[in-house]
Amino acid sequence: MKIFQLSLIGVGAALLLSGWVWANEAAHEAVDAVKWKPATLRVALADMPAGDIARGKALNSQLMCASCHGENGVAPTSNWPHVAGQKTDYTYKMLLDYQSGLRSEDERSKLMKAAVEPMSQQDMADVAAYYASLPAHEATVKAPAHADAERLVRKGDPTRLITPCASCHGVKGQGGKEAAPALAGQSEKAFIRTMTLYKNGERHNDVNKAMAQFASKLTNEEIHQLAAYYQGL
Repeated sequence: MKIFQLSLIGVGAALLLSGWVWANEAAHEAVDAVKWKPATLRVALADMPAGDIARGKALNSQLMCASCHGENGVAPTSNWPHVAGQKTDYTYKMLLDYQSGLRSEDERSKLMKAAVEPMSQQDMADVAAYYASLPAHEATVKAPAHADAERLVRKGDPTRLITPCASCHGVKGQGGKEAAPALAGQSEKAFIRTMTLYKNGERHNDVNKAMAQFASKLTNEEIHQLAAYYQGL
């Protein structure tokens, strides 16, 4: 009987170990799902279908996107980012990242992965076009710009090899080339969460780890200051 019990324990341990190995391998596969480089991103964006705004508006409701991001792209709670006025190429890339599993860093991203799974590239382009057509969210209460945040946005910090935020995201947070997102009017909470994930090495969908390298050099206070700065634009 003791031998039988020991055998069961051994089998159970083996199953637990194999389950852990499978989960660990799955996590690595998710991280390596799409290895973005500047060239591969350019090809993906060049192949993006032309978006249909009217169809994107319908899909926003039909696919339940509006339940988190709002009928007009303004999230009803701070748990989700605003998408109104967001650049088409950024939204399209982000949906590709969720579908491939590259974005799988937390429970929110897992919900998004499930939501995006049935979408075609045309669906993604249509939804992205709809969001880009909407007026960007404007904060009702605007905090005064913090001098340190404005300095980071416009000049960066050469002593820490921090490039200006504006070099990718625009002086007014309007977004830039290569799917660099618009940041103006974004929820403080969503901004802080995103930057913290990059800073801690938990988010892996940036091209050549550019955002991870940038965020790793910022203090938590600077991240909060930048979040307030961009929300107020």
